[in-house]
Amino acid sequence: MSGPGQPALHVRGAEDLRVAVLAACWHRELADALLDGALRALAACGVSEPTVVRVPGSFELPVVAKRLAESGYDAVVALGIVIRGGTPHFDYVCQAATMGLTEVGLRTGVPVGFGVLTCDTEEQARARAGLAGSSEDKGYDSAMAALATAVALRELRQGAEHPGAGD
Repeated sequence: MSGPGQPALHVRGAEDLRVAVLAACWHRELADALLDGALRALAACGVSEPTVVRVPGSFELPVVAKRLAESGYDAVVALGIVIRGGTPHFDYVCQAATMGLTEVGLRTGVPVGFGVLTCDTEEQARARAGLAGSSEDKGYDSAMAALATAVALRELRQGAEHPGAGD
């Protein structure tokens, strides 16, 4: 979720969700800012005591997200930063993180908030990391998206358990 057209999410009913926040360590200042934003979003929605796990980099996010999703969490928020360098490494890491996290959500049915910044420059990443003076807070946004999706999935399950509900 980014820029113009981004929805203003107001999540209700998330207080009892079990949520894990997974954050990479590369670009530590930016990663910590993303983590702070995600934790602020969870607190604003009444989620207390989320599990926080750190991994070396964005490439490692999918395998740990999968383990968390399979361990009974209602939502996982994945945070990382990949900044383009002079080699194709950027493309490989971005693709692996994006495809891997997408696959985790699809295979497990657990929403994964995608808070991986894929930027050409450090300045672009700083503008999105939720630091003082940043124009966006992708840690906050990705946590809100994961919570909203987890609540929507729970409502769909409850509707399936009660055929005709809402008629």
